[in-house]
Amino acid sequence: MYLAAALCWGCQWHAEKAEEQVVEHGMVIERYDRIEHLYLSLADFAALHQMRTNYPVQTRTLIENVLLLGPVNDPDINNRFLTFFQDSTLQALIADVERQYEDMDDLNRELSVAFKRLTKMLPDIKIPQVYAQIGSLDQSIVVTDSMLGISLDKYLGSDYPAYLRYGYSERQRKMMTREYIVPDCISFYLLSLYPPSGNEVGMESQRFWHMSKIRWVVNQAVGHKVFTGETIDRLENYHKTHPDVSTARMLMLDSI
Repeated sequence: MYLAAALCWGCQWHAEKAEEQVVEHGMVIERYDRIEHLYLSLADFAALHQMRTNYPVQTRTLIENVLLLGPVNDPDINNRFLTFFQDSTLQALIADVERQYEDMDDLNRELSVAFKRLTKMLPDIKIPQVYAQIGSLDQSIVVTDSMLGISLDKYLGSDYPAYLRYGYSERQRKMMTREYIVPDCISFYLLSLYPPSGNEVGMESQRFWHMSKIRWVVNQAVGHKVFTGETIDRLENYHKTHPDVSTARMLMLDSI
């Protein structure tokens, strides 16, 4: 799932073209989750201050839109936030996120390569600011206008005990692994930029068609077939026989 909201970038982000930014600097996933961990596990109020001061949009989005705890400025919201995560399952989840994602250099590299390819296919898109967070097994990826949040608690492995305990299907759990983080980031970001049209919202077949187009682009961006299926194969064959059709145009096709 994704959430959309308005957000302004700092002027330095406007000064560079998207592709130039990725090529020169690469992408680094900001470790908001580590600061969140300090507050939720140790009640470290210096960490809470840092969350509110340095990451106000991320904190508001997490508290209000992901956890649904209420307005971020409520007088008692900090206690509600801390108390919510004292559940033993969530405390174990926080510790497992820290253990499994101690190093995210591989994801930084994969994300940089994928967005570099994506900006060549769709030159007008902006590169989002990407950060990691800990949710409560709700949304996997949270998207605002120019920010993209990865809920690491949704990517702890297909055999993670809590996923089995809470009834996630085998098909769902297959995608709740580290390998799906970058494809999901690209998928949800593209969906925020290219949402279904009016008729696609109302018809199952059209929704499936739109999602297939998104997934075809994701495959191109990550450089291999993460997503498969007959419709994606048709799109691939169409593009091979119509190489002059841009990616943006592919995303607008009603049918082939």
